[in-house]
Amino acid sequence: MTSEQRLRIAYSPCPNDTFVFDALAHGRVPGAPALDVTFADIDLTNGMAERGEFDVLKVSYAVLPYVLDRYALLPCGGALGRGCGPLVLTREPGLGGTSHAFGSGGLTGRTVAVPSERSTAYLLFRLWAADTLPGGVGEIVVLPFHEIMPAVRDGKVDAGLVIHEARFTYQNYGLHKLADMGEHWESTTGLPIPLGAIIARRSLGPDTLTALASAIRSSVQAAWDAPEISRPYVMAHAQEMDPAVADQHIGLYVNAFTADLGEAGYAAVRGLLTRAAAEGLVPALGPESLAFP
Repeated sequence: MTSEQRLRIAYSPCPNDTFVFDALAHGRVPGAPALDVTFADIDLTNGMAERGEFDVLKVSYAVLPYVLDRYALLPCGGALGRGCGPLVLTREPGLGGTSHAFGSGGLTGRTVAVPSERSTAYLLFRLWAADTLPGGVGEIVVLPFHEIMPAVRDGKVDAGLVIHEARFTYQNYGLHKLADMGEHWESTTGLPIPLGAIIARRSLGPDTLTALASAIRSSVQAAWDAPEISRPYVMAHAQEMDPAVADQHIGLYVNAFTADLGEAGYAAVRGLLTRAAAEGLVPALGPESLAFP
């Protein structure tokens, strides 16, 4: 990889992504390629990946089974963690009571808004529902994630599956947490929660992929070493988010797994996609699909 090489990359305007890529996007990682950055929410980048439109993308782990023939999973730059899973929100507290009562009411037969049916949040939701809702949910409605909480508040849907900073802001809409998909995942697997992945074209070649991963790690470390440098970039794209919420967002989603998936990270990814395939939600992974480079 040379410094003159430009890569087309698409990631979200969310604080964790702008924080991670700030140094790399602004040419502050020596020897790294220049980036042509496109901002798009993850439901859009998932589609971009399936169409093979960019060199590097931030996508949901849920989309990997559909794109790993063309893209490689990078071992860094993504979002995994603990205590950071999607939430199911309702307008009324305790819809259906405790988790032990879900089968006798709750979300059974109800309309649920989700950000994408190709999102990791949706896979986690479906795995939770398979364990706790023997009657199944009713209609699934796909909405942009920023429209989900207003739709629940206004009674347009019975419940909403939310991601990102909604963990910190849902009470502003008068909503209530029915269940935490991450808690369910962690309690049943003991693994961290896989959310967003960084993928890059396999055709870039192993040397470029390895160098790109190293550059992303350097960008992450630079942001940790001097977070004040990344602040203007983060806030310029944070969609009027309160700075304190942006800091919470970064603190939750940028962690040791962002620097290196490691054994536990890869186990979480394999665990999610293996369980989802067993439920018929995604195609099964090949044995070497997650190998890098």
